[in-house]
Amino acid sequence: MIRFALAGMLSRKLRTALTAIGVVLGVSLISGTYVLTDSITGAFDSIFSENYKNTDATVTGKTAFDTTTDSAGGVAPPFAASALPEIEKLPEVDAADGSVFGEVQLIGRDGKAIVFGGAPNLGFSVNPELPQFNALTLVGGSWPGPGEVVIDTQSAEKKGFAAGDEIAVQARGPAERMRVSGLVEFGEVSSIGGATLAGFDLGTAQKLFGKTDQYDQILISAKDGVPQHQLVDAVGKVLPAGTQVRTAEEQAAADAEDTSGFLDFFRTFLLVFGGIALFVGSFVIANSLSITIAQRTREFATLRTLGASRRQILGSVVLEALITGVLASIAGLLFGLAIATGLFNLFDAVGFTLPNNGLVFQTRTIVVGLLVGILVTVVASLRPAWRATRVPPIAAVREGATPIPGRFNRYRPIGAALLAIAGVALVVVGLFVDGLPTAALLAMLGGGVLLLFVGVALFSSRLVKPLAAASDPVARWSVVTLTVLVWPVLVLGWVVKRVFRRTAEFPRVLPDGPATAIGGQNSRRDPARTASTAAALMIGLALVTLVATLGAGIIKPFEDAVDGIFSADYAITAQNNFSPLPPDVAAAVAATPGVSAVTSVRGGQASAYGERITITGVDAAAPELLAFDWRSGSQQSLAELGAGGAIVDADYADQHALSVGSQLALTTVTGKALPLKVLGVFRPPAGGSPFGNVTISTPTFDANNPQPLTVYTFVNLSGGVTAANTAALEGALSTFPNAKALDRDAFKKSQTDGIKSILNVLYVLLALSVLVSLFGIVNTLVLTVFERTRELGMLRAVGLTRGQVKKMIRHESVITALIGAAIGIVLGLGLALLLAARLEEVAFAVPVAQVVVFGVLSIVVGILAAIWPARRAARLNPLEALQYE
Repeated sequence: MIRFALAGMLSRKLRTALTAIGVVLGVSLISGTYVLTDSITGAFDSIFSENYKNTDATVTGKTAFDTTTDSAGGVAPPFAASALPEIEKLPEVDAADGSVFGEVQLIGRDGKAIVFGGAPNLGFSVNPELPQFNALTLVGGSWPGPGEVVIDTQSAEKKGFAAGDEIAVQARGPAERMRVSGLVEFGEVSSIGGATLAGFDLGTAQKLFGKTDQYDQILISAKDGVPQHQLVDAVGKVLPAGTQVRTAEEQAAADAEDTSGFLDFFRTFLLVFGGIALFVGSFVIANSLSITIAQRTREFATLRTLGASRRQILGSVVLEALITGVLASIAGLLFGLAIATGLFNLFDAVGFTLPNNGLVFQTRTIVVGLLVGILVTVVASLRPAWRATRVPPIAAVREGATPIPGRFNRYRPIGAALLAIAGVALVVVGLFVDGLPTAALLAMLGGGVLLLFVGVALFSSRLVKPLAAASDPVARWSVVTLTVLVWPVLVLGWVVKRVFRRTAEFPRVLPDGPATAIGGQNSRRDPARTASTAAALMIGLALVTLVATLGAGIIKPFEDAVDGIFSADYAITAQNNFSPLPPDVAAAVAATPGVSAVTSVRGGQASAYGERITITGVDAAAPELLAFDWRSGSQQSLAELGAGGAIVDADYADQHALSVGSQLALTTVTGKALPLKVLGVFRPPAGGSPFGNVTISTPTFDANNPQPLTVYTFVNLSGGVTAANTAALEGALSTFPNAKALDRDAFKKSQTDGIKSILNVLYVLLALSVLVSLFGIVNTLVLTVFERTRELGMLRAVGLTRGQVKKMIRHESVITALIGAAIGIVLGLGLALLLAARLEEVAFAVPVAQVVVFGVLSIVVGILAAIWPARRAARLNPLEALQYE
């Protein structure tokens, strides 16, 4: 039977290849995800290890609690430079070097900040006298002196700078012009993503960052023979309060902690889409094998007649699936390298440039890709394989015999409905039952959606006939409409053919009655097959619709929140829309003629009740420019915060039983305890708020947070939003090129652009599942052409033209695609409704235009999927087709 299975596969190479495409694409995304994230991890590891080469220990500032570096206030405070001489005196120390770092914007020749997507803009001090601690490689010019800067070669090449040129740099104060003394690269790393690098001598860097007589870090090397633990112990004894000492390995791990967490999430995020593609591919495999088995009924019956057992038939079909899975998985692994490169380019295109030090293809990637691909293929084949064992020997002498339905087949609709109901129940429990662990929540949501899709896919065979009847006229006239849209191209092609004296039929746009009627009947002939084919597209469009609806549901509440809070004329933000700005920006704006009021929102982190929270600071002008929805307290509460007042959001107040008059103990990043009294409780809008869990006065915030930063600045001007006022603000911000002034509408657009970029990435990733479903339709149509070879020959013999055969196949394809689209869009909207009912931050907003586009795209998918099968069917020789076995 093994030789028989192999011979059968070799005789059906086309069918085997089409069946394997779903697995190839799914495994390729899984493989590509691992290659991508492993490559990024390798690049980051190289960056962190390079940063601490020749270093045995480091000294840094110490925060009172663990902070996150992805928000304002997450950086450890600087410490006194006097610590360096004490460390250098230690007998265990060979050399030590103090440095400072921070965010620095390089300014291009156009006067705008040089920003490559959301990548960081890094600035730091450089000491060429201790090259062992220097991670930079000088590739041109010289190291910087006072008032000079070295910049990375990537920024220099893209923006046209060379050693000896002048460039403006902006840190915490206004932009300053400096001479580019040289160009540098970061160690041996080939790409650090879109990050820009700016290096200064120590004095210049301390001045730029506002850290005179302070350091952010001291790098230490031990004398020969001194172990690291002995060095760490010795340094720890002379350190001032507020600092800590670590080995170089520990410091690199600490630096990589946030990056590792992000990469873990990123890997999981992308693997989900690989799983979706494989899930869709499993429907394609199961459907393809079911059709193939139906076509081979007489073949299996003959084997049974010759003595083959049911177990042998089962084994031969599973063996075919196993071989298909192995070959498809290997192809997917190799194709994953191209997918990884494509993902790098995709994220680069949306402004999320990632570091890259070459593609990394680990053994784990091979093992996981092979296991997942093979298992999905074999599991998807089990039902068709079991069906093959029910072929009776007598079928060998009967024309058109089919496998006998199983005894439980009549319960399929009930079982499918129960699966769908169980899926909805799991989703509802996961969403609406509070206190579930994250793992349990994700398992319930994932399992529930999986059961829902499977249940709907199995039950949808009952919906095929009414949906096909409803889709029939839509399919007819949608094809007509699309044909009309490409009419000029068709006419041109007809003219060209006539000019070169070739026979040509003028393109027709009216539906052909007999051909389309037969195509519609074909889609209803085998509802289970049509439903299974449509299910692949249904899943893809359900998820695309879900994403589109959630995107609209996130954007609308956000815009409502801006309208509710933003009562000012303008908002001042960073060029990339999210980075915090130094307080000097607001001071420059306040000095602009015509400005009547300015308020800024500081952003940072603190600890209360044993957990890290976000905090914000506002000044006395806030009541005039910002509107709050008060549960208790009033706008005047903002002006009365003083040294010990605070306002809290309603959720945080409910969590800790806080009300007006309650006492709240806050711990700052420096470890200082702030006793606060709650003066007000506000309800943050559903779309988000610029305010943290606790808001205090700006003077109190600045006094207890080193290097305070502003999240947003809001401004009122006499006359409101006018061209003159906009120009005045832009003039005031000319010395801060990283800042920009936006009116309310521009502010909303700039903030939602990031959401739309994320949605575009999701659409691209989900497009892979739609592509798998397209191949599923192609596969089904090709296999049905094989199955209906004699039927097609008979239709041609009684007068059906090649053009009519093409129309018949195309019509069947479009109806199948429309059925998948109809069910998928409804499912997607239903899931979005459940999520919107649970999440306050998300409203239920139907993206009508996008839903229409999805419907049109499904028709296009149907037309594209039919091109090759239709051409193949039209080329059949009627006489040979009538003799086909």
